[in-house]
Amino acid sequence: MGLGLRYKNTAHIFDEIEADTPYLEYPLFQNTGLVRHGFSTRLGGVSKGCYTSLNLSFTRGDDKEAVQENFRRIGRAIGVKCEDMVFSQQTHTVNVRAVTEREKGMGILKPRDYADVDGLVTNVPGVCLVTFYADCVPLYFVDPVRKAIGLSHSGWRGTVGKIGQKTVEKMQETYGCDPKDMLAAVGPSICQDCYEVSEDVIKEFQDSFPKSVWRDIFYRKENGKYQLDLWKANVYLLKEAGITEEHMAVTNICTHCNSKILYSHREAGDKRGNLCAFLALKRKEETA
Repeated sequence: MGLGLRYKNTAHIFDEIEADTPYLEYPLFQNTGLVRHGFSTRLGGVSKGCYTSLNLSFTRGDDKEAVQENFRRIGRAIGVKCEDMVFSQQTHTVNVRAVTEREKGMGILKPRDYADVDGLVTNVPGVCLVTFYADCVPLYFVDPVRKAIGLSHSGWRGTVGKIGQKTVEKMQETYGCDPKDMLAAVGPSICQDCYEVSEDVIKEFQDSFPKSVWRDIFYRKENGKYQLDLWKANVYLLKEAGITEEHMAVTNICTHCNSKILYSHREAGDKRGNLCAFLALKRKEETA
């Protein structure tokens, strides 16, 4: 099935997977042959009403069995198992957790023994990192040299707090990664045209980002509000962290512009489901 997305520009950095449970993935990561990854859509699930249809949240009031089935479906499509998934526990922090075999299944099949975690990293093949979205920015990281991965949730608070840089630093400290080897992607999220914010938010960006980039990441309107570009802000942070431009892919897919296909908090408020980003290192037998 075609997704029928309407892009903000002509570059198409995702492949649309023609499947019963379609998802989006990056050629940048596909070409490594090292990972399974994807970003979900609203399509191909069993949830009803405002959650229609591939809702991936247990905390928004949807039927638990429907959400479990949705995870089974998207897992089969991407090639990962629910028992191998590890969920974040997002509270708009910049906390990044290194996970191992021990955490497999946490958040989906058993309780998490951690809280306030917006970023996950691992070097364990088979462990599938999972983070949650409905306008905020998913950040993907793959180090094909050290064979380590990271996945982080970056809303405006996470962007001000530089969670992208902190994820790179965590991978350096934990796995010895060199940013120059790393691949990174800025995933589907709200675009600048759709993201109006107040002056108090912009003041935090002014405190966190050099004046030389202000014109690139926000502008003031006649009504006193601002339009904020989280995509460019995160690209700036990834470059500052040492990731090269040729190793980056930046989304052209806005969740709000495409709210019939992707969940958007700005569009629907609390009456909606959640999207997920997935990232796992393939096991040795899968790469042979």
